Amino acid sequence: MPGHVSSDFLYEAAHGNPAVIREIRRKQQQTHECEYQQLPTMPLAKDLLNPSFEFERRQHKKKRLVQSPNSYFMDVKCPGCYKITTVFSHAHTVVLCVGCSTVLCQPTGGKARLTEGCSFRRKQH
Repeated sequence: MPGHVSSDFLYEAAHGNPAVIREIRRKQQQTHECEYQQLPTMPLAKDLLNPSFEFERRQHKKKRLVQSPNSYFMDVKCPGCYKITTVFSHAHTVVLCVGCSTVLCQPTGGKARLTEGCSFRRKQH
């Protein structure tokens, strides 16, 4: 076993035998080198720097490679009077059309649900 030191060896080292002390240090150096040999590298199962779009979309908004919100603003066109109203995607209140007071979207637990017949376009930054 490399680096193993017998009890006789330690006894002589404790009594100041310089040759024995040098031998102990040499064996300790050998075991130290053996512990830190270069281990073979293995390729990762997936690329961490370039995640897929689908994977990033499923991640929590704060755990993405670059943080980005899940919410957005959208232009909603009223099916009755064709007026355009800006609505937040996660609105907590009922949004009414300014022209004809038709309900454009209703809140749910997360995203707001658009009324049937309403068309929308996601706003650009």
